[in-house]
Formats: sequence, structure tokens, C-alpha cells
Amino acid sequence: MDKSVIKESWRKHLHEVIFEADTPAGKGFDIALLIAILLSILIVVLESVNELRADYLGLMRTLEWTFTILFTIEYILRIISAGKPWRYIFSFYGLVDFFSILPTYLSLILTGSQYLLVVRGLRLLRIFRILKLSRYLGEAEVLKKALYASAAKITVFLGAVFALTLIIGSVMYLIEGPTNGFTSIPKSIYWAIVTLTTVGYGDIAPQTTVGQTLAAAVMIMGYGIIAVPTGIVSVELSRAEGDYKDNNGVRRCPSCHAAGHKERAKYCYNCGSPLSE
Repeated sequence: MDKSVIKESWRKHLHEVIFEADTPAGKGFDIALLIAILLSILIVVLESVNELRADYLGLMRTLEWTFTILFTIEYILRIISAGKPWRYIFSFYGLVDFFSILPTYLSLILTGSQYLLVVRGLRLLRIFRILKLSRYLGEAEVLKKALYASAAKITVFLGAVFALTLIIGSVMYLIEGPTNGFTSIPKSIYWAIVTLTTVGYGDIAPQTTVGQTLAAAVMIMGYGIIAVPTGIVSVELSRAEGDYKDNNGVRRCPSCHAAGHKERAKYCYNCGSPLSE
């Protein structure tokens, strides 16, 4: 048999195991991968506990490097078996896979960077594909579209809020001054942000009557400001949901996203999944 044919067959089989969850081998690989991800995250979390780190640091670092090497091999195999490697490398999951192994190697240069390995938690999103929770993938697409559509409005809103906190912070600095804890305009802006978002740490508080009056106005204003981005996203979510269910009269399957179903159709003509009402 031709070597190129053998190589192509090998890559195809590897692709089915690594990228596909329909086969027993592929599903077994993905489940084992999820377990390994959970264990690696657990090790990173436990390493931050002083008592455990003092007694088991050597074991934890050994396990951490073992998982990192395994994930590195997996990442390389994904690139090899992908039909279009660059498309995988720069995809969402490709970038997550890369950044999930990078912190361990960076820890050789930057102490403590291994704690960034918790980014591996994003790899757990593959559970939706493994368990065939396609409905949730469709809802995730709706959420992504809504957030994308809201981006411009929220950006303008955040710009206005930033300008408002700059003004409030500067005014409070003039009113209270260093004697009452407002030692600089940046620190006063920090107070304005904390107050406007209704967090209220209490580490800095106005002492004068005028300052307290301004603070009360900022607190009340904060409730109204918080509601604005919520309303923007809610409207876009409703719009995206409507487009998802019925895009100009075209019903789409929540599983495979096929369009063109009849008005009274209950099942998808492409994959047989139930259609949402």
C-alpha cells in the first residue's frame, strides 16, 4: 500500500478519535481528557494551600508536569490530525488548548505563573459536544450574537460612566481633600467607582455634609446605571432568540441549525431532532 494512503488513513483515524465524539473511541478519549483536566485543575488549586504545598510540593509539581506533557502531546496530535491545522490553531478551542499548557513552561521563567493553569477550566466546555447537549450550543450561539450586538451600545455607555466617575472623583477630591482620606484624584475616582457600582467597601468615606450629600446622590444614581446594560443585553437577547427560532419565517433546527422547515414540522428533516415551538 502506498505510504501516502497509509498516512492519510492514519490521520483520518486519529482525527476521529480526537475530534469526533460519535465513536466509542472518540467518546472515551474525550471523557478521559475531561477527567485529566479536572485532576490537573485540582492539583493547581491544592498547591495554593500552604499546608499541602509544604508537604506535597514535589508530588504536585511532578503531576503538574505530567499532565502538561500529556496535554502538549495531545495539542500536537490535534494539529497533525486537523484537516486545516491553522484553522484549529486560531480557533477558540485551539487557543484555549495552547494557553492551557503555556503557564507550566512559563513557570520556568516567571515564578507563580503555573497558577494560570486554571484556564484549563475552559476546556471543560467540550462536555456540551461530548454529551450531545446541542441545545445548549444553540443557546450559546444566541448569547454570543446578543453580546456582539450589544457591544457598541455598552461601549458608549461605559465611556459615559468613565467620564462621570472622573467628574465625580474630581469634585469629591475638591470637597473632602487629603485630610479626609481623598489624597489624590485617582483615589477619589476609585471611591466614585466603588460607590457608583453600589459595592461600597467603606475604606474611604466622605466626612463633610456636602461630601455625604454627593455620595448619597451617587449611590442612588448607581442603581439606575446598573440597570442600563442589563436592559441593553435583554433586548438583544430577545431579538437574537427571535432570529434563532424564526429567521424571516425560516425555522431552524436547534441541533444542526438546518433551515427551511415547514410551519407544522415537528422534527428536523436533516437530523431528526425535535423542533422548538
